[in-house]
Amino acid sequence: MSKKVVLTGDRPTGKLHIGHYVGSLRERVKMQESGEFNPFIMIADQQALTDNARDPEKIRRSLTEVALDYLAVGLDPAKSTLFVQSQIPALAELNLYYLNLVTVSRLERNPTVKAEIQQKNFNRSIPAGFFTYPVSQTADITAFKADLVPVGDDQEPMLEQAREIVRTFNSIYGDVLVEPEGVFPPKGQGRIPGLDGNAKMSKSLGNAIYLSDDEDTLKKKVMSMYTDPNHIHVEDPGQVEGNVVFTYLDIFDKDVAKVQELKEQYRHGGLGDVKIKRYLMEVLNAELAPIRQRRAEFATDLPAVMDMLKAGSDRANQVAAKTLDEVKDAMGLNYFK
Repeated sequence: MSKKVVLTGDRPTGKLHIGHYVGSLRERVKMQESGEFNPFIMIADQQALTDNARDPEKIRRSLTEVALDYLAVGLDPAKSTLFVQSQIPALAELNLYYLNLVTVSRLERNPTVKAEIQQKNFNRSIPAGFFTYPVSQTADITAFKADLVPVGDDQEPMLEQAREIVRTFNSIYGDVLVEPEGVFPPKGQGRIPGLDGNAKMSKSLGNAIYLSDDEDTLKKKVMSMYTDPNHIHVEDPGQVEGNVVFTYLDIFDKDVAKVQELKEQYRHGGLGDVKIKRYLMEVLNAELAPIRQRRAEFATDLPAVMDMLKAGSDRANQVAAKTLDEVKDAMGLNYFK
């Protein structure tokens, strides 16, 4: 039985945080190790440029950081193809062809695009590359004939637009492209809240724990976490719902019975915030310490990391170029074959 092709990736705009880890990185490693999938994992530097074009150095610097995080969590270049988006020329050409298969009004209706435009305060000064990102994403997916695309729930509209473009292309030119399916994180783990209780953990909000944070930094961040503002004294009953410490324990602590015991104690009074934060610190450090150590080891030889990315990009380039050739055959554009 042939392996299912999986495409996933991240924008290089800084180091990755534990939200990325829970939302997608752990699942990528599981897929890689299962032997049932052929994973292509992209560092989406071209996508990052759509709203960072005036700061290309940020993207170049962040590319290495993302690569280190990938390797640190256990992604293996021998089992997964790790590659850099800008190094695959076929993606840009596929994007150009697909742009003719979608209307401006359809892009404007995309809920994810609308939400991100509002979040970034573009108003009507929207970079064209950012506006047409769903089309570029379709090129990324179809170039590798991905069967599966792991995404967060908020990315479902983007994936649906990719499926529409695939169906349109195949209806006009023949069945060349593969229509992808989404793989979504387990309920409640698609997005974890920030340290401040904000629904989203992000670099821009300054409320994130990074995979590369050292133990002292991790401790300071955990001790600053939002709990229950009405839980002033140890003996006071506390609220578990919306309490970020317990949200993180639900996600990271494998001892479910222990977490339930702590919740009951907190609800009835007699458990202080400092104590549960110290316990969470132990849980998080047990999870992140091996990742931190592997990251530091890979960081001692950055040229080797770049060599891994080049080798992966070379492999990805061969696959994407073959798909592009098939697309141009179907469209009748390979004039000189």
